[in-house]
Amino acid sequence: MVHLESSKDYVVVMKGITKVYPGGVVANRNIDFDLKRGEIHALLGENGAGKTTLMKILAGCLLPDKGEIYVKGERVKFRSPVDAIKKGIGMVHQHFTLIPSFTVAENIILGGIGGKREGIKLDMKAIEEEIAEFAKKHGLPINPKARIEELPVGLKQRVEILRLLYRKADILILDEPTSVLTPLEVKELFEALKRMASEGKSIVFVTHKLDEALSISDRITVLRKGEVVARIDNPKSISKEKLAELVVGRKIVYKAVKTKTLYDKTTPLMEIRNLKVLDDRGVLAVRNLNLTLYPGEILGLAGVEGNGQRELVEAITGLRRVEEGEIVILGKKVTNKPPKYIIELGVSYIPEDRTGRGVALELSVAENLIAKVHDKTPFSRRGILNLKSIYSFAKEAIEKFNIVTPSVKTPTMYLSGGNIQRLILARELSFKPKIIIAEQPTAGLDVAATEFIHKLLIDFRNSGCGILLISADIDEILKLSDRVAVIYGGRIVKVYDEVSRIDLIELSKYMLGVKTE
Repeated sequence: MVHLESSKDYVVVMKGITKVYPGGVVANRNIDFDLKRGEIHALLGENGAGKTTLMKILAGCLLPDKGEIYVKGERVKFRSPVDAIKKGIGMVHQHFTLIPSFTVAENIILGGIGGKREGIKLDMKAIEEEIAEFAKKHGLPINPKARIEELPVGLKQRVEILRLLYRKADILILDEPTSVLTPLEVKELFEALKRMASEGKSIVFVTHKLDEALSISDRITVLRKGEVVARIDNPKSISKEKLAELVVGRKIVYKAVKTKTLYDKTTPLMEIRNLKVLDDRGVLAVRNLNLTLYPGEILGLAGVEGNGQRELVEAITGLRRVEEGEIVILGKKVTNKPPKYIIELGVSYIPEDRTGRGVALELSVAENLIAKVHDKTPFSRRGILNLKSIYSFAKEAIEKFNIVTPSVKTPTMYLSGGNIQRLILARELSFKPKIIIAEQPTAGLDVAATEFIHKLLIDFRNSGCGILLISADIDEILKLSDRVAVIYGGRIVKVYDEVSRIDLIELSKYMLGVKTE
């Protein structure tokens, strides 16, 4: 840790930063962090490790309870992001802050200094030309006239970065910047960040992805439970396995997933034919979609968020009406059948929205575990619950799925996010499903929990279950899937039968709609 606040090599020095949220939750405990001029510094840790809190303090979004911050040798106390941007610090948050109905140029100049003006009226043509040149200069070309609502996620992120650069920020904080990007967009982002660093910009790259931290960063700081547990000055000197151990706090054993090359194509478990489904606005979200799932396979559904994945899953599980087309499960037509009918055919659903759709937070762990079978033997008889059987089953499930809870009677709202996910898995996988719809099954989970879930899915696949895996994590899709279907604009635009031969750039082009068959 640097001790000279005025050192010309360091643009940021944070000392003893502590932040405690209401209720006594310690997000940051006595953290020291520094950032050099012209470097990419990865801030690595699991969700909940305190990464975002620390960077929100640096960006002026939060006030620390204790600690000192020095920027370019000067001690500062930020009261707002406006104070931080005046010192050249800007943050791109996980959830973008752009105005959808505004153009790229309008969003970039909003709240900043506009381009050429005519009296009190902005000369938008001149500003657009200025923005186009500015974006090209920084290796982030974009159409300044495009409306934000029309742009893919990768370009929205580009606008956020350009907005900070336009306001003369030379210290950039990027919070989980690749979480929703395609491999091609990640490649382009990394190239742009390296170019900016070479020009003297300083970048904090906040992530929980080990491979990214190792590939992009000049240095790595690891946080765990609100504290710094490691500083790595040379990322090339540490293995992924050792880094994972530092992040999680225990040894992680990575096991290669053996993907079967053959699966049973004789009798499909599920067939979707010419499906049309509307979104919440009444607009067609799924358009003439065709898809087949076979026994003993994991079919990965790859696509940029918002291309019909949610509507497709809800149609399959009986949660959304189908306008046209047909869904056949185990030889039975289930189009617009109620969820209970589909569940009883042997379809399990691991939803993306864990707390909103996955569990009833006010119910106990035991009650959530038997929610789908509460009316069946041995859990009830003639409408009366058998508490002995319920608690016995719950205890076995808690042990088998490593759910950390004080008791089977504990309200689910008191469980951590990771343990809620394990509860959902226990409920959905305990009754020998024939089909599993797994929607973002490891989002936000730590390395150990992710490996646990991956092994479960592989084991079920190997037992003959068919799994439709919907994930924004391309690495997860490629690691687990036997086949990969790409969805864009509500259609399947490409199916890869051999995952090992997938070209990531080509895959990205299909996901972005640049390429179609």
